[in-house]
Amino acid sequence: MAITEPSYWEVARDAITPPVQTLKVLLQFYILEFGHCLLKIAGGPSSLSSSPVRKLSHFPDIDKVMAGEEGIHVPSQKSQFDQTQANWKQEMERSQSQLDALQEKLKEVKACIKGSEADAKKEVNVLWRRVKTCATLLTYLKSKARIMAVPHLSHTSCGITNLDGVGFVDRNGVPLSGWSRNVDISSFDSADEETWMALSSREGSLDEHDGVYINELLKSVQMVTDVMETLVKRVIMAESEMATEKEKVTVGQEEIKKKTVQIENMSVKLEEMEQFAMGTNSVLNEMRQRVEDLVEETSRQKQRAAENEQELCRVKQDFESLKSYVSTLISVRETLLSSEKQFQTIEKHFER
Repeated sequence: MAITEPSYWEVARDAITPPVQTLKVLLQFYILEFGHCLLKIAGGPSSLSSSPVRKLSHFPDIDKVMAGEEGIHVPSQKSQFDQTQANWKQEMERSQSQLDALQEKLKEVKACIKGSEADAKKEVNVLWRRVKTCATLLTYLKSKARIMAVPHLSHTSCGITNLDGVGFVDRNGVPLSGWSRNVDISSFDSADEETWMALSSREGSLDEHDGVYINELLKSVQMVTDVMETLVKRVIMAESEMATEKEKVTVGQEEIKKKTVQIENMSVKLEEMEQFAMGTNSVLNEMRQRVEDLVEETSRQKQRAAENEQELCRVKQDFESLKSYVSTLISVRETLLSSEKQFQTIEKHFER
């Protein structure tokens, strides 16, 4: 480490080349040891781990450098070189102790890795068992779905039979009219959510909760199967309703045909009535003309009646005047008769 100081380079830069070569060799040694440690940590070949520390004797260049250094007779620089060599030895011992500590830590890490590998292998086995269980259940659901795609097979799988006089009946003996369109999956959902949350929050190995996990998978598969059966029932109910609606449509079409015939007959009658109305219209026009003539005649007669009334009033006036005149004449005649009787009486008196 002292060779990196500026004071050393000022002294050894021009006169001492062997220490520089020794430094290069030591640097190679440290690089090889560092690579050796990395290979051991990564799980390299056992030949590298058989010798924890390489000896300096494996590097013949060091001996040559040392021999070359002994041939140099520079009293002023030998003491510095000895001091540098002592520093190198101390640095080597310190590196050796650090390397021993790193090897101890490496052993501990390997022991932990071995324990972790055992736990990981156990968990992988549990996970593989779960994967195979899931694959089996998915195969079952796939075959169930294929069966559900065929009508008569789906009826047999769901326990649905077609009885004479009753119709479709499920495995519980409930007729088609009593089937429910809905499936209660709230209980499945709540149980699954609580269980999965509990499984995810628990600590420990996976195989401790493997039974609960498989049980929840079976519950989920059962829920999917129940939903499939409910969908099959819905399809049957929809087909039954469609058949009923088809019958209603057929009856409606027949009624529409009847109504169409009736409308055509009514159209013919309406055309006849239109023709009759046209003939009646001409008659009505003639009658209207006659009525207009009668109205004119009536107005003329009213005018004549008014004239006659006026004439009657004049006649009445003339009659009244004539009546008064006759009355006057009658009174005069009576007066004359009475006068005549008096005259006769007077004459008789005279004759006596």
